[in-house]
Amino acid sequence: MQGNSTDNFFESKVLGHPAGLFVLFFTEMWERFSYYGMRALLVLFLISSPGLGGWDWTSGQALSLYGTYTSMVYLTPILGGYIADRLIGYRKAVVIGALLMTFGHAAMALENELALYLGIALLIFGNGFFKPNMTSIISHMYKDVPEKKDGAYTIFYMGVNAGAFLGIMLCGYIGESVSWSYGFGLAGIFMLLGMFQFMFAQKILGNVGLAPEKGKVPELEPQEEKKESDEILDEANSPKLDKGDKFNPFTMVDKILMWTAAVIAVVWIINDPLSKIGGLNVLNFNVGGMSGASFSIGIAFILFIFLLVSRIVRYGTVVRDKMIVVAIFAFFTVFFWASFEQAGGSMTIFAAGFTDRVMSGGYYTMFIILDVIITIVPIAIITWVLVMLFKQTIKKYFLSNLILGLSFLFIWAIVIWKIDRNLASNAYVAAYQSVGSIEINEETGAADTTFAPMMESTELAATDFVVLDSTTIIEPIDLKLGQAFKIVPKKRGGFAFKSPEAAIKYKDDQVLNGKPSELVEATVTRIKENEVEIPATWFGILNSLFIIMFAPLFSKWWESKYNPSGPVKYGLGLILLGIGFGALAWGSAGIENVGPGGEIVLVSSMWLVFAYLFHTLGELCLSPVGLSYVSKLVPGRMIAFMFGVWYLAVAIGNKLAGSMGEMVEEIQAEYSLSTFFLIFTLIPIGMGLFAIIINPVIKKFMHGVK
Repeated sequence: MQGNSTDNFFESKVLGHPAGLFVLFFTEMWERFSYYGMRALLVLFLISSPGLGGWDWTSGQALSLYGTYTSMVYLTPILGGYIADRLIGYRKAVVIGALLMTFGHAAMALENELALYLGIALLIFGNGFFKPNMTSIISHMYKDVPEKKDGAYTIFYMGVNAGAFLGIMLCGYIGESVSWSYGFGLAGIFMLLGMFQFMFAQKILGNVGLAPEKGKVPELEPQEEKKESDEILDEANSPKLDKGDKFNPFTMVDKILMWTAAVIAVVWIINDPLSKIGGLNVLNFNVGGMSGASFSIGIAFILFIFLLVSRIVRYGTVVRDKMIVVAIFAFFTVFFWASFEQAGGSMTIFAAGFTDRVMSGGYYTMFIILDVIITIVPIAIITWVLVMLFKQTIKKYFLSNLILGLSFLFIWAIVIWKIDRNLASNAYVAAYQSVGSIEINEETGAADTTFAPMMESTELAATDFVVLDSTTIIEPIDLKLGQAFKIVPKKRGGFAFKSPEAAIKYKDDQVLNGKPSELVEATVTRIKENEVEIPATWFGILNSLFIIMFAPLFSKWWESKYNPSGPVKYGLGLILLGIGFGALAWGSAGIENVGPGGEIVLVSSMWLVFAYLFHTLGELCLSPVGLSYVSKLVPGRMIAFMFGVWYLAVAIGNKLAGSMGEMVEEIQAEYSLSTFFLIFTLIPIGMGLFAIIINPVIKKFMHGVK
């Protein structure tokens, strides 16, 4: 990449850093807003009943698609980073990525299957262009002042967490409370605004991020050049390398193995939801009693391991040992993300269907105050940063600042509307009719009675009988005693309110599609004030909130004399993650196995709060280790390959998160929900203890790297 004078960058400063850093800060914030906002809604939307605007997919189908999506967003950055490095430059790649993601969110807002798959594909490829190149721009901005780079990345990742926080809170709230389409659409609106804000201010970056000169390979930073020369000396003295092979280039066999394994793995990842949702299985064959899917991914794994081992053994002793350490860390990374990413899958399902989210009385007051504080304070801080940026850039980059300012006015308007809506929330006890059906148990001969809401489409059998039942509806609406209205049953118990307009539209859609109406007639029998239901997506903001709260403490810990080694950090991260799932396993122990029509025992929402707390503490232990050690331990010529290995490990972890989450209903039916979460308790804790036990061996293999 072309160079740029750091003196020019530091002419206009915000919080001691170039104003250009904060252009990147807000661009990344809007991208994370869109990503996490959509991620918070995806599974809930897919598994919700048609009466709630969802598609009534099984948890297995939804989590299969979710796992494929979250895994692919960690694979495409390998390709996107390469294209930017060699061809188009980082800045153009960021704009292309943002535009693709904007179209992706717009497609998802249409809420039909073709648009959904197209939208997810656009989001995956857009993320591939966007994700790796934002951090690359920062790296090049600070290449002449490496001592300021850590501070720059700290500020940048505050933007990451701010975006995740706002996206989950606002897209999640609107998607659950108003319309799934509006939730998905909101994510796309802010992605578009973020793209324009970046485009109109990108000149502030000087020459950084422009397309490379034709045929020119990107420069190494000074510290990388020194590491490169040291590694060459180590390799030159190795008996395992021929004199003409000291650079250990990729052979034709290496490239064939790499591409073959990659293609098979991608086909397997995409085929998984295709076969479970659309019935299209491109791996529909058997080899020695093994399914085509299992056989294919097994072959891909063997080819990749062979490639990795064959590459590592060609290096000298020191470099070889360091790369073995990276491979071990990548192995642990798979287990961490396979568990951590339950947040967007099984934990969201748990929040929606098994958690008591109704706050009343004193708890209502406490929640409203807490929600206002954790909503207003972070946005106020970010707005203050925005004002400081305006002071430095408003004259030169007026259009960019105007877009950014309007974006925040929009955010404040949504936040005020959300708070007002919660304050206006009321609870109505409503009576409705239930149909009792008598069935004879073939095994015992006893008569079993089941009850189901009497819908508009319900047809009574001769033996059925009708009883009066009641439910509580919590909505920011004004109903009177005795007033009739429409409700629809939720998939895992309870009901949702339907306004007259929404009820008519829903019924028309059902008639058009030849499906029965799930509308139920209800009548207000009692009015209770000051009750609010926490959206299931709300708990997702806790991760970002806890990161903001505890990151400074962990930063101090890492800078102290008590700073643990990398393997110990990994071990602590995995153990804390397991403890978080232990809270869910304990809390869900009171949930009985229930079938359709059975009563579900709801558990305290505090178990989810504890889980997110320990998961975040685990993430803070582990997050500084991974990519940092890849850059410190890996030879310069292998760094792109090993970053690819690293992202592959994260992608595998994300896909496993979906695959393991798919079993939630099966394990719950066979054993219990507590058993499901216990699996995620024992495996991470076991792996964490193993990481700590092998710490002396890993430290030896790191050859002094800290």
